[in-house]
Parts: sequence; structure tokens; C-alpha cells
Amino acid sequence: MPSLDRLQAKLGGSDFEVVALSIDTDAKGLASVKTFYTQVGIRHLRIFQDPTGTAGFKLGTVGVPTTLLIDRQGRELGRLTGTAEWDGGEALALVRGAMAAGRAAP
Repeated sequence: MPSLDRLQAKLGGSDFEVVALSIDTDAKGLASVKTFYTQVGIRHLRIFQDPTGTAGFKLGTVGVPTTLLIDRQGRELGRLTGTAEWDGGEALALVRGAMAAGRAAP
């Protein structure tokens, strides 16, 4: 999560947003997410929650965390199950490449 927060800080804007979807369905709801964000120092990500707990099933994820790269048309460009340094050089190049391709698409 901290590397996704840093990725959002670096690239976030009208062409890119990290959507960190909480799958927590406990009674505390968004309060749990807010507490977690505060504890780990998340400052740039908005809070999104799946209160139904069905997003993982609908997206076909097999583990947590799962990260999907989705273009403006809602097409999945790629996915990774597990942790990654999303603000590292390779990941930044991947995301920037996808953004550039999306701007050039018809």
C-alpha cells in the first residue's frame, strides 16, 4: 500500500489514478480503512470499498493483494497477484508506457 500511495503521488491526475479497493466487509466499514491508512501513512489514495465483498469474484482474483492495470475503456491490460514496488523504476516505466499508449489510442 505505501508503494501504491507513492505511485499515486508521482503519477496521479487526470490520466491516472490508483484505485485501492478495500474488500473489508466488517461492521466498522470505512472506519477500518481510515484507521489502516493512518497507521501506515497513506496520504494520496482515496478510499474505495466493496461492501458486498463480490469484487474479487467478479474480477476473478485468486489472492490478496491483486493489482489490475485498466485502461480508460475498462479493458484489463495486466494483473499481478502479490506485492510489488509500484513506485520503482520498472513499475513506473510500465505504467507510464500504458498511459502513453492510452493517449495515442483512437
